[in-house]
Amino acid sequence: MLDVPCELVEHVFWLVCARRRDLRSAWREVSCCRRALLALARLRKSGTFARVGAGFGVSEATAWRCADETLEVLAAWAPGLREALVGLGEGGFVIVGGTLVPADRVAADEPCYSQKHKKHGMNVQVIARPDGTRLWFSRAMPGRTHDLTAARAHGIIPACLTRQILLLADRACRGAGATVRTPCYHHREQPAHYQEFNRDHARLPAPGERAFTQLNSWRLLRRARGSPRRTATATQATHTLLTSDHSG
Repeated sequence: MLDVPCELVEHVFWLVCARRRDLRSAWREVSCCRRALLALARLRKSGTFARVGAGFGVSEATAWRCADETLEVLAAWAPGLREALVGLGEGGFVIVGGTLVPADRVAADEPCYSQKHKKHGMNVQVIARPDGTRLWFSRAMPGRTHDLTAARAHGIIPACLTRQILLLADRACRGAGATVRTPCYHHREQPAHYQEFNRDHARLPAPGERAFTQLNSWRLLRRARGSPRRTATATQATHTLLTSDHSG
């Protein structure tokens, strides 16, 4: 009943087995296969630990521990920025943008509150090819972080500048310089060629916008529960799953 490819479940299973072998872990109540299924069910269905544990016949604490450990293993395999940009030649371009992973946080948790979206969450930067192929998801930062600040903090701009790769971004990255290209501001008051540039800029990244919605296919990231640290781990774990050859 889990709508993920069998190859993806097997891929997660082998990663968990390799991690347990490296740690020389003793026998545990939940097998590697069930751990993989439990973690995927948690990411895909976003059920509470009590509900997920009941489905697998384990306690709530055991379900929490299995899911948390498995997501840590997956997050460790998330590709880095430089690794994601390998194969992009000089003169190519990618689309970069920020998305907010909503989170259940109290009103007093100001750093996670996004004024733009009027809700609490975590800021995640996404890099995609022009055809929509996802290349890289950043680690999660507090929701109030500006997209340009996040792009600079993750090193996206200098990494693309080194390889002479154009970055198509929205107006949030205006003033970034380097190889970043954003729409012209107040183009209605400027010559016609600025308006044409804005139309082309809006047309080229359109297919790449599909990569920004890939996170929503994993319901846990539609409204994350728990601490921001676990939200960041879940985001990187999803990154590993989406960039694997078995993601479907």
